[in-house]
Amino acid sequence: MYFKNQLPDYTRKQLTTTPIDPSSEQYMEFKRAIKRFPEEAVYIYSFKENRLIYTDGWEETLGYNDQEIDLLTIMSQTDPLHAPFSFDLNDKAIKFILSKKQDMLQYSFSFEARKIHKNASLVPMQIKLAIYSVEEDGSVKEAIGRFQVNRDLRFGKVIRYAAYGPEKNEFEDELNKSLFEHYAISNKEKEVLQFVSKGLTIKEIAAKLDLSKSGVEKRILPLYKRFNVNSLPHLISFAHENYILP
Repeated sequence: MYFKNQLPDYTRKQLTTTPIDPSSEQYMEFKRAIKRFPEEAVYIYSFKENRLIYTDGWEETLGYNDQEIDLLTIMSQTDPLHAPFSFDLNDKAIKFILSKKQDMLQYSFSFEARKIHKNASLVPMQIKLAIYSVEEDGSVKEAIGRFQVNRDLRFGKVIRYAAYGPEKNEFEDELNKSLFEHYAISNKEKEVLQFVSKGLTIKEIAAKLDLSKSGVEKRILPLYKRFNVNSLPHLISFAHENYILP
């Protein structure tokens, strides 16, 4: 379990232990509007109030009553193997999104990680964080987090993540640069790696993805250094061993 002083600076400033108010009209509006799947937990975070204002499903997924869960607990109850990357991804992605002023509702990011249940068991989850609402001036008002239990997930050394939005390529490229020190792979990189593993050439992949050859190389070559492999067969073998490729 991680503690607040171990989190990145920006993320640490956003975390509070202030509980939600389930009797508020605002909470009831969210309850009516937000649907969730079985074994899914949801929260709404207010940037203005700097706290969670809605939670649902946390007892079913991680054993915490919705009225006792807070953002610090959600963040800190992360498998230590996944925590450093998860925290840095959240930190860098939120800062990137908040730097934008247009089409904010289209931005989101996702990743896979194990969270720690209140009973200390590990729970594999697919996690997606997105912008839920914006202010009149277009700035972010609220964010929504969705944590879906997926017991079919298999984890190796590498965490899988993705970025979405109007400036998706810039978003993911920025995350790739910021998170290079971690064992992680983006959806764009994984897509190219899948084609490479099937024997396609750089030229063929470029045609399929409507990219330049250098655009394809930009997605595959950094993986050699990141995963400390020295050949394409080694990279593909590493990807299979770590459940990046089936």
